Amino acid sequence: MKTSVFAIDVGYGNTKYAHRASNGAIATGMFPSLAPLSASDSIAIHGGDVHKAGAVTTIVVSGIEYQVGPDVFLDAAYGKTGRTLSNDFVASKSYDALLFGAFHFAQVTHVERLMLGLPVHTMSKYAGELRDRLSGKTHNYGPGRVTVDKVVVIPQPLGSLVAASANRQSEFGRDSAHLVIDVGYFTTDWVYANGFTMDDRRSNGMPGGVSQVYQRIAQLISKDQGDKVDAIELIDKALREQKPYIFYGNEIDLLPYLEKSQPVIAGVVDEIKNIVGPLTSVRSIVLSGGGASLYAPAIRKAFPRVRIEVIEAPCTANAKGFLIVGEAGLTRERAAAKA
Repeated sequence: MKTSVFAIDVGYGNTKYAHRASNGAIATGMFPSLAPLSASDSIAIHGGDVHKAGAVTTIVVSGIEYQVGPDVFLDAAYGKTGRTLSNDFVASKSYDALLFGAFHFAQVTHVERLMLGLPVHTMSKYAGELRDRLSGKTHNYGPGRVTVDKVVVIPQPLGSLVAASANRQSEFGRDSAHLVIDVGYFTTDWVYANGFTMDDRRSNGMPGGVSQVYQRIAQLISKDQGDKVDAIELIDKALREQKPYIFYGNEIDLLPYLEKSQPVIAGVVDEIKNIVGPLTSVRSIVLSGGGASLYAPAIRKAFPRVRIEVIEAPCTANAKGFLIVGEAGLTRERAAAKA
């Protein structure tokens, strides 16, 4: 499938993508940002039948095979699930494997404008490198090929800002200030914006996403159980589904451990507060990202007089916003070319 604009948000927790469907709606997809090295053919058991694992594909990057997709295993021996948690993630082969996985599952083979996002504090270092690596090339990633004409990279939280404003333009005009906080898996990023103009002095990001909370919970459980806990992906899944965490067959209620981990969240929120200062002029705080609900109570406590909005479908908000930005830019370019 050829598409004019395709948006991918390769996050530390999940890889999200968005494109315009044939009916005009925005189509989205998501899978865990896990890229373990490919082993022998995997099998899965469903309904008593043993067959090949379903929504997982083998992506080849520089001759190395990675397994990616919605059904990739969340657990692995000694916590080696294929997740990368480092500031140079965007420069890794795992990042490329996840990126090409998005093309594969969306069945995109040619894109005029690929929209990508980066954490605020890594934009200056990696945006140009991403454009050079991907633009104007046809990429063979094993199960398919994709041609990318042009790459545009924007700060991740701006995607959520655009998504939040899509149906409420009057609230996001040039003179309207908003603080967008994107709580990701490894980083928390925030953008202070007047309209859609980012104030660099009050925008930033830092390591301090939900994975640090999960790691703290794992440490506390390890202490209580006298045995190492490192399956933070399963802790994440249990919290999202509001189910107990299973450890050696025992059901562990995670809510008390989440409460004991609040200082991790408070430290990040305090840093945001120190940089943005008093928010007397903002219309609202827009919360986005997979960790939005976990961080919302601490942010409400830090900014009690500011209206706080947890964006609808926060996990895919950035990808939707990237798509809208890309479509608007492409429309402007085409109009200028005809003038």
